[in-house]
Amino acid sequence: MTKDKEVNRLIVEYCKILRLPATRRSFQEDIAEANLLDISYEEFLFNLLQKENDLRHQNGIKNRIRLANFPCKKYLEDLVVEALPEDARKKLKLLKSLEFIKTGQNVIMAGNPGTGKSHIAIGLGIKACMEGYKVLFTTVPLLINQLKESRSAKTLRAFENKFEKYDLVIADELGYISFDKEGSELLFTHLSLRAGRKSTIITTNLSFERWEEIFIDPVMTAAMIDRLTHKSYMINMNGNSYRLKETQEWLKTQQ
Repeated sequence: MTKDKEVNRLIVEYCKILRLPATRRSFQEDIAEANLLDISYEEFLFNLLQKENDLRHQNGIKNRIRLANFPCKKYLEDLVVEALPEDARKKLKLLKSLEFIKTGQNVIMAGNPGTGKSHIAIGLGIKACMEGYKVLFTTVPLLINQLKESRSAKTLRAFENKFEKYDLVIADELGYISFDKEGSELLFTHLSLRAGRKSTIITTNLSFERWEEIFIDPVMTAAMIDRLTHKSYMINMNGNSYRLKETQEWLKTQQ
């Protein structure tokens, strides 16, 4: 084996050990380019490190989005803003800034189905992942089942510790399914852990006066509303169903 081949082999090995995949993939082309363009050692090293940093940044975004467990990818850029309810149109720019995450404030989007609540929530979650925040997406029924299972398995404290550390939790579909006293208490406790410190986005099809239908206990309902709404952004999502409009337009194309 020639000296150059041996050096190249060792570079590949060191890149694997040091976890430098971008350098491992492109160092030979980068060396050839540097020789051709007479690039200085400093610039050559800078270019290598920049590629590695860019790759890690992109991989970080992909991992955060993957670990957030979004049911699908919906982006804020894909929203038809004109079709959103008036209150959502007014507050969308403020939400897009993600300032509510920095200040640990909640966002509650309440309104009838099909008006864009989940799309906005997922879009904000993906944007948060892209900006370095740790995000969790869950439906409220799924969250309650996980809490119950954790309690049964005596791993509830570990679940609590993990739940508290998310910069943003999106709890979708509050009100679609009612739950028992145990579920109500667990949900109240865990959402309360985050109140005033970390952000939670809640989407619901029920107005606050109807939350007692799912929490059953009026005292707990009042306490939950008080905790969640304190210094929160309240978005009125009542309006025409965007999904219904899309379906109608799609049906027209099938005729």
